[in-house]
Amino acid sequence: MAENQRKPVAPFYAVSALWLLSGCFLPLYTWGAYCLLAAVSAAAFFFVNRLCLGAGSIAGTAAEEKRNEMDAKPQAASPPGNAELDKLLKDGRLALSEMKRLDDNIADMEVSADIVRLSQVSEKIFQAVKDDPAKLPQIRKFMDYYLPTTLKLLNAYDRMSGVGISGENIDGTKTKVENMMKTVVKAFEKQLDSLYGADALDISADIQVMETLLAQEGLTEPEMKADAAQPDGTDIRLEL
Repeated sequence: MAENQRKPVAPFYAVSALWLLSGCFLPLYTWGAYCLLAAVSAAAFFFVNRLCLGAGSIAGTAAEEKRNEMDAKPQAASPPGNAELDKLLKDGRLALSEMKRLDDNIADMEVSADIVRLSQVSEKIFQAVKDDPAKLPQIRKFMDYYLPTTLKLLNAYDRMSGVGISGENIDGTKTKVENMMKTVVKAFEKQLDSLYGADALDISADIQVMETLLAQEGLTEPEMKADAAQPDGTDIRLEL
């Protein structure tokens, strides 16, 4: 669809200015002056109008070329999000919320304390992966099996605790869950510790290199060495 073009107003301004100036210098009270001024005004209008149309075409062409260049230039894609990390954090928030609900429902103090500890450790696991998404593969099994299975056991314990009666099946299952919780807490803590394994190796390597460089530069204190064979019968000799 063709674009509507606005008519330039500069020719009208030019003619108006011409009449104002002519009123100062020409005898506009005569027909000859009027006819001469009308002819000059028409010529000025035509000339200024052509100039404006030419400038508009040039500007329009330049603007159109600029738009074409922008359309042809591929737009930079926005950085993609980490869908797997987003899902992990969402599932983590749901798990923490469920742990809080279970803690509120379960009356047993030891089980409740274990749930609180699980919640604390789990939150630190999620935060560690959020800070360094490269650690995400290390907790896939934790997220796919250990965490949901733990919540399943705790939900079963919660349901059986709410029955309000004792029985071989109910009491036996609850005891098994109670005993299992200590093992689960230790497993969660070990999972958190494992996330910092690579960091610990890097730090140990840095410390070893620094110690070696400091020793080579003579920037460390000399070590005290023991000598087992001494003339005075002692088995320790200090060397500087």
